[in-house]
Amino acid sequence: MLKKETGMRTHCKLVLTLSLGLAATVAWAQNTPVGKWHTIDDETGEVKSLITITENGGVVAGRIEQLLRKGADPKALCAKCEGDRKDQPMVGLEIIRGAKQNRGEAVWEGGEILDPEKGKTYKLKLTPIEGGAKLQVRGYLGPFYRTQVWNRVQ
Repeated sequence: MLKKETGMRTHCKLVLTLSLGLAATVAWAQNTPVGKWHTIDDETGEVKSLITITENGGVVAGRIEQLLRKGADPKALCAKCEGDRKDQPMVGLEIIRGAKQNRGEAVWEGGEILDPEKGKTYKLKLTPIEGGAKLQVRGYLGPFYRTQVWNRVQ
């Protein structure tokens, strides 16, 4: 009986250790901008779009996956954009480019973000907040900035 009880304790300890390790990995993975995000309209508070942020070689990029605003045209083009994004479809459009993580911090900077409705690009800072459940997205133009908070899609 004692051998069976000791084996059961060892099994329980192993399961608990693996569970804690998995929970820590999931928590760490959430403290990154990588993932799917809902953007929120500043004026109405409604969900505007679904953005997917990916990382390649330490550099993050983000694309519009879906337009979710009521009445949005899924075939809309970025008419006000410049350069390689001019007249490109909004769905699939890369709106985040070139941001890298600051060493030792949960902050990504150095890239740019595009406001496709205005066709303007801004310097960018991405900061996961609330344990990675939300993403603080700040666009800079000189000393002026605008901040939005996006919600992670599970």
